[in-house]
Amino acid sequence: MNAPFPARSRPLRLLIAAPRGFCAGVDRAIEIVERALERYGAPVYVRHEIVHNRYVVEGLRAKGAVFVEELNEVPDGVPVIFSAHGVPKSVPAEATGRGLDWLDATCPLVSKVHRQAERQIEAGRHILFIGHKGHPEVIGTFGQVPEGTMTLVETVDDVARLDFPADALLAYLSQTTLSVDDTAAIIEAIRARFPNVTAPKAEDICYATSNRQAAIKEIAPQCQLVLVIGAPNSSNSLRLVEVAERSGATAKMIQRATDIDSAWLDGVETLGITAGASAPEALVEEVLARLREVREVRAEEVVTARERITFKLPRQLVD
Repeated sequence: MNAPFPARSRPLRLLIAAPRGFCAGVDRAIEIVERALERYGAPVYVRHEIVHNRYVVEGLRAKGAVFVEELNEVPDGVPVIFSAHGVPKSVPAEATGRGLDWLDATCPLVSKVHRQAERQIEAGRHILFIGHKGHPEVIGTFGQVPEGTMTLVETVDDVARLDFPADALLAYLSQTTLSVDDTAAIIEAIRARFPNVTAPKAEDICYATSNRQAAIKEIAPQCQLVLVIGAPNSSNSLRLVEVAERSGATAKMIQRATDIDSAWLDGVETLGITAGASAPEALVEEVLARLREVREVRAEEVVTARERITFKLPRQLVD
């Protein structure tokens, strides 16, 4: 258990990034699980964490959701939901083959990348996919196209190692939760090596990822420390830590207020706070309450964008 924070006479300046926290895709995924529980009753099975946040997952588990990693863990005769990150085509096909009622909570912006991948393959192009090996979104996207038609690119160095002729028929796509700056550098390297590469019609990195990174770039240069509320398996949250560090601040990932080490605040006059796209606002309020218990706080919200995007629910859940 962490020691109590030492008393400070000088107020702690808090810069709270906005936008932060839940995005439209996460809101939709959580609502799908909650509505499915209302409609079908517990248990409702969810393949993989619906979103990468332990607080959210535990809250849904308490309501009757059962989280599993693979479809073979789902018994016959119960509903199953696919997570916001997307799944390979083989997963809904298997569920249908077993006669399971299934709901797809894949973020529509991830689904958009899936459709782009299909179109590029239909056009005879090989896809260079920018992403992180093993991430559920990457696994799901690779599972949309025939094996061998997509190559993973994680770094600029990976581009240099690609074994394609300069005039090869190629296209590139990307995971939706990447670093905007890192991805731009990789795309620049791809275009330099393959001038005829086909780009997506619109940027694949989602609006929420871009907006949260832009907000961090605004506040981090003013901060000695930035706290990112998120999960260690959350790609977009990890990228926020990296962006804050590159902007000159020390950055720490925390899942709950209890993760804060009092030693981190030594010498800190300005503290930045943000939350990954899978972290609810309740966790931000929890952190603020903890800080106010032990320190006089002067809080300021720094707004760099307004988000009004919403996504429709699956037709099975719409009355």
